[in-house]
Amino acid sequence: MSSPQRPGLLPHPILSLMVAVTWLLANNTLYIGHLILAVFLGVALPRLTVHFWPDAPSLRRPGVALRLLAVFAYDIVIANFHVARLVLGPNGKLRPAFLEVPLDLDNDFAISLLASMITLTPGTVTIDYDPERSIIHVHALDADDPAAMVVEIKQRYEAPLKEALGC
Repeated sequence: MSSPQRPGLLPHPILSLMVAVTWLLANNTLYIGHLILAVFLGVALPRLTVHFWPDAPSLRRPGVALRLLAVFAYDIVIANFHVARLVLGPNGKLRPAFLEVPLDLDNDFAISLLASMITLTPGTVTIDYDPERSIIHVHALDADDPAAMVVEIKQRYEAPLKEALGC
């Protein structure tokens, strides 16, 4: 049974834009060759991966998604400084913990996106997903209050992600 294909040149236009912009930012240039390559990658990569996204939710609330992206970017910057301070400081201050984050999300794509956001934030990494219990396991480098950290993950990332994607 094959999944229905999305029509058109850009099956995931937001992803296409993100790929192109990421390419340009990573290369820190607007030379014509890089612009052409950014457009090519922005069109080609989503088309090549369209079969891996059979039930990808569509963006329902772009404003919420933009706020989530801003919060996520801010958290990455702050976490980088926090982890640098922990790594360069005395080792006795580390309070590592394993967290169980119960999920309200039920879409595999949204769960993968949440797990990726957690992993991309310095100091935390998603280590496992238990679909039977609908829980992701997270390792935190420094968690003075693990329960509060779970609440923070759910409020700062999961709730807006669920609202933005409508799943």
